Amino acid sequence: MENTEHHVGLTSGEIASLWTTYQNETMTICGITYFLQHTDDDQIRSILEITLTLSQKHKEKITHLFGEEEYPVPQGFSEQDINLQAPRLFSDRLYLEFVLSMTNLSLIAYSEALSFAEQANIIKFYSEVVREVQDLHVKTKDLAKEKGIYIRAPKIPKAKQIDFVKKQNFLSGWFESRRPLLGSEIAHLSFHAKRNALGQAIIAGYSQVATSKEVRKYFERGRDISGKHTEIFTSILRTNYLSGGAILLTSEVTDSTTPPFSDKLMMYFVTVLIASGIGQYGVAMSTSPRHDLGVHYTRLIAEIAHYSDDGANIMINNGWMEQPPMAVNRKELAK
Repeated sequence: MENTEHHVGLTSGEIASLWTTYQNETMTICGITYFLQHTDDDQIRSILEITLTLSQKHKEKITHLFGEEEYPVPQGFSEQDINLQAPRLFSDRLYLEFVLSMTNLSLIAYSEALSFAEQANIIKFYSEVVREVQDLHVKTKDLAKEKGIYIRAPKIPKAKQIDFVKKQNFLSGWFESRRPLLGSEIAHLSFHAKRNALGQAIIAGYSQVATSKEVRKYFERGRDISGKHTEIFTSILRTNYLSGGAILLTSEVTDSTTPPFSDKLMMYFVTVLIASGIGQYGVAMSTSPRHDLGVHYTRLIAEIAHYSDDGANIMINNGWMEQPPMAVNRKELAK
């Protein structure tokens, strides 16, 4: 019997994934296009050019997929959201850190999109995207190591034999009963320290160039939140006699006050950082049995969720939030 897949249209998960990917790729195109106006290092320029080519390719493919389904293509971001005449805002090092962090997050997001995909063409698209982003991530990480700017996670001793947990204080994390950190706990603490250090630098730059006073204040608050979270994670590592896992990157931001991006684009990027941060904190909490770490993650998630709500209100009030795909309101239709 011939195995033919009947066309049933895009599922909710596929539409949501493609819509979000389009938003993120058009934002990335704007960001990388501006970065390339101020890049001195040829190796970093090559990484940026690969990133730009991939994002343009993904944008075109999604546009085609939506066209086949007669689904409206999102507005996303365009040349109206960038000012290529603006002076340099970030250093080449920060460009490399940016690509490394974004490919890390993209691998997670696109792997999830692949798991949601049901139609053969969508499965093929996200399979290719995951492979391409994975290759870019490895290239970027290798270059960071080559340049001596990659911060490795702290090391732990090599196990001499297998063992089993014998005491209840494996789960507790208070006072004298606190056990040493697990390898998985160290990895997450180090990852979040580095991620928040990068976020603090980027948002600090945004706070200098935002045109709206309300948006500037919002970014100043985000800058301080990222700095506080970086300090919390590094202090936990240091208390356990481990390296902090991150360095401050605000020195990689210039003193420019000319906006290279629209307030709308910068606000959207910060919402992406927040959303991914909430998700990653949740993953870290699920793999960190020590109770005090769970309390930290719960508190930090609540803090950035509140910050996210305030950002969403700013975007809605300014007409910057494009409505994501959603189900119909049956109650309203019934009226």
